[in-house]
Amino acid sequence: MYFFGKHDWRTFERGTEKEWLVTNGIGGYASSTIICANTRKYHGLLVAAHNPPGNRMVQLVKLDERFASGGHTYNLATNSTGSGVSESGYIHLRQVEVDPFPAFTYSFTDVTLKKTIFMVHGQNTTVILYKITNGASPGVLRLIPMVNCRGYHFITYADQINFTQKRIKGGVSVKGREEVPPLLLTISDGAYIPGGNWFRGMAYLEEKERGENCFEDHYMPGSFEVPIAAGENKTVAVIASTIELDNPAGEKLLERARGRQRDLENLAGYDEILTRELVRAADAFIVRRESTGAKTVIAGYPWFTDWGRDTMIALPGLTLVTKRFNDARDILLTYARQCKKGLLPNCFPDGDEAPFYNTVDASLWYFQAVYKYLVYTGDLEFIHEQIYPVLKDIIRWYIDGTDYNIFMDEDGLLNAGNPDVQLTWMDAKVDGWVVTPRNGKPVEVNALWYNAVCVLEILAAIYGEQPAHHDLIGRIKESFTGSFWSEKEGYLCDVISPEGKDWKVRPNQLLAVSLPYSMLTGEQARRVVRKVWRELYIAYGIRSLSPESGEYKGVYTGDRFQRDSSYHQGTAWSWLMGPFVTAYRKANNYNTASREQAYRFLEPFRNHLRDRGVGQVSEIFDGNEPVVPKGCFAQAWGVAEVLRAYVEDVLEIRPPALEKIEALIANR
Repeated sequence: MYFFGKHDWRTFERGTEKEWLVTNGIGGYASSTIICANTRKYHGLLVAAHNPPGNRMVQLVKLDERFASGGHTYNLATNSTGSGVSESGYIHLRQVEVDPFPAFTYSFTDVTLKKTIFMVHGQNTTVILYKITNGASPGVLRLIPMVNCRGYHFITYADQINFTQKRIKGGVSVKGREEVPPLLLTISDGAYIPGGNWFRGMAYLEEKERGENCFEDHYMPGSFEVPIAAGENKTVAVIASTIELDNPAGEKLLERARGRQRDLENLAGYDEILTRELVRAADAFIVRRESTGAKTVIAGYPWFTDWGRDTMIALPGLTLVTKRFNDARDILLTYARQCKKGLLPNCFPDGDEAPFYNTVDASLWYFQAVYKYLVYTGDLEFIHEQIYPVLKDIIRWYIDGTDYNIFMDEDGLLNAGNPDVQLTWMDAKVDGWVVTPRNGKPVEVNALWYNAVCVLEILAAIYGEQPAHHDLIGRIKESFTGSFWSEKEGYLCDVISPEGKDWKVRPNQLLAVSLPYSMLTGEQARRVVRKVWRELYIAYGIRSLSPESGEYKGVYTGDRFQRDSSYHQGTAWSWLMGPFVTAYRKANNYNTASREQAYRFLEPFRNHLRDRGVGQVSEIFDGNEPVVPKGCFAQAWGVAEVLRAYVEDVLEIRPPALEKIEALIANR
C-alpha cells in the first residue's frame, strides 16, 4: 500500500510527478496523476482495447466533481490549459492511497468524499466508486464526464467528431466514431442531466516535454447530479463501459477485484513486502490477445503493445517467479505458433496486421524463457511435444541463414543485419538514421546464441536424442573469447562489424556472464562486472553507454529526434538491473558478501515504487544524476527483472524444479 499526503502536491507540478495505473487484462487501462490532472494524451479513465490488446481508444477522459452545499460550490477538479492551471481542486485533496487501486480522499468544511477507481478484469469497464460522508447541510454532488473517441496516440479538437447521445437506464450512451462502440455511462444513484459542451485546450505537460502536440478538446455530454441529505453517508458508483452490464453493484465489483489481487499474491506466496508489491505490478502486463486466443505480455504502459523480445525477457519474472505457470505455458505456445523461418515476432501491430519479424535476439531469448520454464515447472512433456521441435527449427535456420542477413559465420558466431537495419534491442532509428548501428556480430546476441545451443543440447540429452551440435559449442566458445575479449582492458567489445570492433563500454556484455551457460572464465566475468559497475551503474538501472564516451547523452528529453538519439546512448534501463545483479552474484561465486551487495543494488526500488508510476518500475532513467525516471512509467521487463533478481539472487529462492533438471542432465 502506498500513501501520499498534501506534501506530495504542494504545487500543481509536484502533484503531477506521480501517476497511477489500473488495467483490465485485455490491454485496456485507466491512468492519470495522483491529483487527477491529465498530463498525457494517454491518460484517461477508460482507454478501451477494442481488439485486445490493441486498437486502444480513449473514451472516458475524466470525471470531474463539484459539491454544492450551504450556498457554496466546492470544485474538486484539477485541469490545466494553455494559460495555466484552470481548476485547482487538488487543494481539497487530503490523502491518496494505492492498494492496489487508487483512492482519493477529499475534505472540505465538514464533508469527506472518497473516490476509488478500478477496472473489471476481462472487460472494457471502469468503475468510479464514491463514498460521501456529508456534514450538517444537505448537498448535491455533480459529476461532469469528459469523453472522447480517438486512438490513444492521437489528439482531437472540438467538432472533429460529431458526438451523439441517448438516454439509457441509469445514464447515457455517448456515440463518437461510427466504427467504435458507444461509451455507456451509468450511475447507481442520481439523475443524468443532458448537456453538450466542450472543454477546450486541455494542456498535457508531459506531451509538451516530449515535443508532441500538447493541447486537446474534450466533449462534455452532460452531468450526473446526486442529492445528499444532511448527515448522510452515501455510496455511489459510476460505471463507464463499452458493453451493457446487468445491475452491477460497485462495492461487490470492488471486492471481487481486490479478491483477485489477493489470490495472485497468495499464489506467489511471498511474505517480503517488496516482492509482494512487484507481484502486484506484474499483473498489469499479462493480457489476452484476441488474434491468438492466448496470453501475451504488454511491453509497457501507456504506449507499448506486445513485443517478442520484451515478452521473453519478462516471462520468468512475470509468470514463473509469480507461479503463474499456466500463463507462462500459454505465452510460450503462442510464440511457438508464430515462429517463421526461425524468427519470433518482434512486435504485434495495434490492429489486425501481421506481426513484424525484424529481430535477431527474440528467438534466442525464447530459449532462455524455455529453460527458465523447465527449472521452475519441470514440465518436460509440454516442452517435448510443443516447443522442442520449434527450438530445433530455430537453430537450423540460424545456422543455415534466414531473413535480415542472420546467419552463422564460419567461426560459429552469429552475424546479423546491415547498416540500415536494427535487429537488437538497441533499435532506435529516426527517419532512416540508425542511432546505434550494431550490424555484424553483437556481443549479447552471441552470448544468447551460445546459451541457446547449450540449452538445445541439454534437451536433446534429456529426451534421449543424439546431440546434434556438440562440436559447435566449443567452436562458439573459442571464437567468442578470442574475438570479443580484451585482456588488457578487461571487458568485451560491443559488436564486431565489417568496419572493425566497437570498444564502447555498453551493458550488453553482461549477458555473457548472467546467462546460465557462459563462455567466460571466473576472472573474466569478475572484470566484466567490475567494468560495468564502475562506468554504467546508477541507482535504478544500467546506462546504455559509458559517460566516458564522446557520444554519451545523459538526459533523455525533447522531441522524438532528441529522445531517440539518447535512447541507447547513455539513458539507463531498469531491466538491465536483473542481468547485472545475477552477473554480480555469479562472478562472486554466490558468496555471502555478494548477496548483501545484491540487496543493496535492488533496495532503491522500494522508494522508486512510490515515484513516477506508483507501484511500478519505469522503463528508463536519465544517465545523469539525479537519474530522473523517463519513458513508460510502467515497464514489463523492468518489473520482471527486478522481481526475478530479488527472488533468485537476494532471497535465494531456487526454482523448484532446478534440482530435478540438473539431476537429469547429470545422469545422461
